[in-house]
Amino acid sequence: MGGRPGVRIRWFTAPDGPPAAGARPVNSAIMTIDTTHADGPALFPTMSTMRAMRRLKPEPVPDETLEQLIQAAVWGPSGGNMQCYEYVVVTDREVMARLAPLWKRCVDAYLATTGKYAPKGMDDAAYGRMVAAIEYQRDHFADTPALIVPCYRFPEPRLDEEGLLASAQALGPAATEHMMNTQTRFQALAEGSCVYPGVQNVLLAARALGLAANITIWHLMLEQEWKEALGIPEDMHTYAAIPIGWPQGNFGPVRRRPVADVIHRDRW
Repeated sequence: MGGRPGVRIRWFTAPDGPPAAGARPVNSAIMTIDTTHADGPALFPTMSTMRAMRRLKPEPVPDETLEQLIQAAVWGPSGGNMQCYEYVVVTDREVMARLAPLWKRCVDAYLATTGKYAPKGMDDAAYGRMVAAIEYQRDHFADTPALIVPCYRFPEPRLDEEGLLASAQALGPAATEHMMNTQTRFQALAEGSCVYPGVQNVLLAARALGLAANITIWHLMLEQEWKEALGIPEDMHTYAAIPIGWPQGNFGPVRRRPVADVIHRDRW
């Protein structure tokens, strides 16, 4: 599978391979354009209809299409331009079947805790529909056509005594101590900032290509078992599990808080 120099894509190929050219299942609703943003950039209709889609058809997604998603991912920004990301792409039926019980355990744990309660601003009926979709995906996970697991690992930092002293002088004693005490969190956020822009590109590209997708991090509850199932090195960090496939339902507008409610101008 191709890619940008330095980017490795771990690929599990489905035994039956992709469908023949022209045999790709198509949902007519994917061509619907949200005219709310018709006078804005072409990207806006894609963004404003990029809902989490969990009910997937079992038909495979062609390798070439999945490559397009990874290409979109690596176009995203990378801190220091280090580009230390890796992407595990799963299509093999046996591998997916081994992941299905892990997915079920993670989903059940979520639904038994945080997932028991509707978020503020979402009525019980709407939340019930979302939970039903989550349960459907849980019960049919083995049929998921493709799964993308983005990974990242920062290289060991290049530090020297002179540089550390200059950094401490620039920050001051209190900030330096705080930085040292929160180094683990800082590194996790730094890695995440290099991964999640690419993940967003995957979701946008999937929507543009008519594919259903949703980002999850539930796998982190059993990350070690997921890594063992996928042969991911111990020192590599995983940041999401993204099921991909052709949608059973229709795309539609996302429901979000009004912009006026979330902007703080010049200060909080």
